[in-house]
Amino acid sequence: MRDMTAPSPGAPTWVDLATADLADATRFYTGMFGWTADVSGDDFGGYTTFLRNGLPVAGAGPLFGEGQPTAWSTYFAAADADAVAARVEAAGGKVLVAPFDVVDQGRMAAFLDPAGAPFSVWEAGTMRGAEVFNIPGALSWTELNTRDAAGAMAFYGMVFGWEYRDTQVGGLPYVLCEQHRQSVAGIQLMVGNGWPDDLPPHWLVYFAVGDCDAAAEHAYRLGGRIVHPPTTISAGRYALLTDPQGGSFAILAP
Repeated sequence: MRDMTAPSPGAPTWVDLATADLADATRFYTGMFGWTADVSGDDFGGYTTFLRNGLPVAGAGPLFGEGQPTAWSTYFAAADADAVAARVEAAGGKVLVAPFDVVDQGRMAAFLDPAGAPFSVWEAGTMRGAEVFNIPGALSWTELNTRDAAGAMAFYGMVFGWEYRDTQVGGLPYVLCEQHRQSVAGIQLMVGNGWPDDLPPHWLVYFAVGDCDAAAEHAYRLGGRIVHPPTTISAGRYALLTDPQGGSFAILAP
């Protein structure tokens, strides 16, 4: 079903993948989620928009620089990207890419929070972001994994005006980030449960699937890796995967 309301400022609006092998990533994700790929011209460096039932759900492009890892990025909606950049700096974050116009499509900027987790914002122009959510093959959730949940709550509260609600997932503390009393993201503390010491704080994207176990097995057959096998939690059944280039993402069957 098409989402006819644009995300309010501070809510996830887009995700895209920076990848070491755009052609193979396109093969993997179109096979994984049934997406079709709309490749832009040279002016956009071959940026690829993935469509589900003809509607944009995510994007992908080549890596920007040497040493950059393959990774998914979360974009939060912004009414004024420049104002968000000012709040990021005031709250102790870092502006990685200052706000700039993407022709008439919109205005974007990229940041690091105080713990080093990257995130971006999108101020919509002619392209508002994803046009469908919460169906198989579309974005269903985004989650910050961090070792400083209190610091993250203070930071994102200043930047986006989020409020918070404590809950549990799998018996462990979990924070829901709320905008206008609607849950827009989650915060999970990276302690215990085998979190690698060298794993940096990061935002993790979740895509909806109809059958988590079948989707995880399908990802494996396509050349991906199952990092955390399908597991049942209060929100449904989820698994943590990586694509063939090492980009991490999760799947969730509500």
